[in-house]
Amino acid sequence: MTKILVLYYSRHGSVSELAKIASHGVEQVDKCQAILRTVPAISTVCEATESDIPDSGDVYATVEDLENCDGLILGSPTRFGSIASPLKYFFDQTAPQWLNGALKDKPAGVFTSSSSSHGGQESTLLSMMLPLIHHGMVMVGIPFHNSPLGATDTGGTPYGASHVAGADNDQPISRDERVLAGILGRRVGNCAAALKHTTL
Repeated sequence: MTKILVLYYSRHGSVSELAKIASHGVEQVDKCQAILRTVPAISTVCEATESDIPDSGDVYATVEDLENCDGLILGSPTRFGSIASPLKYFFDQTAPQWLNGALKDKPAGVFTSSSSSHGGQESTLLSMMLPLIHHGMVMVGIPFHNSPLGATDTGGTPYGASHVAGADNDQPISRDERVLAGILGRRVGNCAAALKHTTL
């Protein structure tokens, strides 16, 4: 099986839902398996700790999940136009994987959610790509051809899938947003299958 790690952090649930939609897209690709993982919140209180196993939802990721995957789809809410701290903290621990090239030549895609359409979605997606490019990953976006990108009035960018959640984070994921997240999952899955035994 070609294994795609769908790794995300979600505060209000939108990013988690997009992760599931992207995972479904991955599993539409023959012999592809999506592995859903999340990361714990971080705290300014030094004594605050999280259990190794979350009370509910997806399992916390380990760096071994990165080493063992054939591709990665990374999801984060928008935080002032940038990646959320819990995911940044997770990737700050991956210097050994960077040194040994554990992610080199593996495809990766990104997705996000923000409260407004002008909340910094595209800059967040680009900021998420930076550590992945340093790891030598091959970035996968969403083409305008045969996708709703040219017509959507909700989320969606060529850099990755996205969702506009609304000021109260209560807007459902639109049809276009669902289609685009599924396209991202399928594209990363297909690229991973094609690159699995290839050195670039």
